[in-house]
Amino acid sequence: MSKAKKSFDEKIWELLAKIPRGKVTTYKLLAKAAGNANAARAVGNACNKNPDSPKVPCHRVVGSDGSIGGYAHGIRAKIALLAKEGVVVRRGKVQDFNRCLYKF
Repeated sequence: MSKAKKSFDEKIWELLAKIPRGKVTTYKLLAKAAGNANAARAVGNACNKNPDSPKVPCHRVVGSDGSIGGYAHGIRAKIALLAKEGVVVRRGKVQDFNRCLYKF
């Protein structure tokens, strides 16, 4: 019996679980890690549909320039979750972005 092929969303949720506390990654890096570097918007959609948030940490995904981006539970909640993990956000961007960036 063969395993069912994982959907793109399921791949994203698996990758999200690998991002450590206190780190962020980008929609583009997640798309690339899932096998489609041009699917950053699809990553955003997968994050929005994440059935296990915040346990599966979609709040750790930000724009390529460190901007916060969207969050299904609201931007304030995303910033609060990141702050609990030691990620500083000012004026809508992650401070010390390069230090906080997680690459797959």
